[in-house]
Amino acid sequence: MRKDVIIVGAGLAGSLCALYMLKRGFKVRLYERRADMRKAVLVAGRSINLALSVRGWTALEKVGVDAHVKEISIAMPKRVMHDLEGNLTDQFYGNQDQAIYSVPRGELNVLLMNLAQERGAELFFNQKCFDVDLENPKLIFENTIDGKISNVSCDLIIGADGAFSAIRTKMMKQDRFQYSQYYIEHGYKELLIPANADGSHKIEKNALHIWPRGNFMLIALPNLDGSYTCTLFSPFEGKDSFKELKTPQDITKFFNSVFKDFTPLIPDLVEQFLHNPTASLGIFKCFPWNVKDFCVLIGDSAHATVPFYGQGMNASFEDCRVLDDLIEEHEGDMLRTLNKFSQIRKPNGDGVQDLSLHNFIVMRDKTADPIFLLQKKIEQKFAQLYPEKWLPLYSMVSFSNISYAEAWVIGMEQEKLMSKIMNLPNIKETWDSDVIMQEMLKMC
Repeated sequence: MRKDVIIVGAGLAGSLCALYMLKRGFKVRLYERRADMRKAVLVAGRSINLALSVRGWTALEKVGVDAHVKEISIAMPKRVMHDLEGNLTDQFYGNQDQAIYSVPRGELNVLLMNLAQERGAELFFNQKCFDVDLENPKLIFENTIDGKISNVSCDLIIGADGAFSAIRTKMMKQDRFQYSQYYIEHGYKELLIPANADGSHKIEKNALHIWPRGNFMLIALPNLDGSYTCTLFSPFEGKDSFKELKTPQDITKFFNSVFKDFTPLIPDLVEQFLHNPTASLGIFKCFPWNVKDFCVLIGDSAHATVPFYGQGMNASFEDCRVLDDLIEEHEGDMLRTLNKFSQIRKPNGDGVQDLSLHNFIVMRDKTADPIFLLQKKIEQKFAQLYPEKWLPLYSMVSFSNISYAEAWVIGMEQEKLMSKIMNLPNIKETWDSDVIMQEMLKMC
């Protein structure tokens, strides 16, 4: 029997999941609360760019769309750190042939939607999920334009409707369903560095640029049109907070004092800052991720996280791949498939959230710390000498398909070992010696 699947949410996770379900021969309908973004004019740099890494590419490759995505991506093999005086320092993410990729969210979403539609998915827009029947796979949608109500049924409901998921909200009313949300004290504001008049990039193209400043930071990711999508992460309140930056004078003084080389890159910096909204950042957890054999959550609906490891999209794409793997493994038995999916992905949802919070501290503070940079050099050298003994945490997360949960546990063990190494006498002078490498080998 051909399975009839309704996916609620036509964002990145929902659109990719549709491609997986279509490949299995399932009938797929995508319902999206927003208007059809394909009919709007996409402005480069107007939403946070995404960092696509190995596990995301693995999911795209399995469903045969990786080549399409490559066409709209820019390789970033390194970070470029900008200090207070505008001096630059390069930090490669892994080996020099490894890179994460800057991809524009809007263009990627449009691409995946179009591919899903071309391969047979039906797409419905301006459809608010009004109610879900968790005894039978049925949903009620309300058209946000004319108010028309639609009652639809299916064999499988996939909730891919984001951090404020309507599907999850209904699941929360079940007995023993666990849910929590936590907002960090920081928010973010987007800014855009325009391209040069000839369409070229104003700063180095193939890099993620970071201005680390302790309790706040600024990042910039390249766009294909020569612009950069920039994001300022700062506390909502207190010192150096968004609350303090209310007037053009406040904004100009702040940027001139802490982002000296950034300020000249945006002629309309003050106007952008005052016009663009400030958004919050939070972590959403829940369990279980499924109801019986006919309803399951994927992506942000199940494990929304903060963006500091660039893994939100990658984790969501991995959900799609793992769900497909389990359908194959259990030969279409959806009860076993969804129960297993919920059990094995929950620890990884928690893992990516722990990693994301941890990397915020690394990005905003430690990337400018000489001791931290020395530690990374030691780790990289040891990893090259003994790859079977050591894979750095960043490489586990971004350049492998090791589970997030396992990467987090191994990474914390590595951190304990490195704290002992960094406390060895004269480590600054002896770090490159065989003695240090052998000491690490003994500890592993």
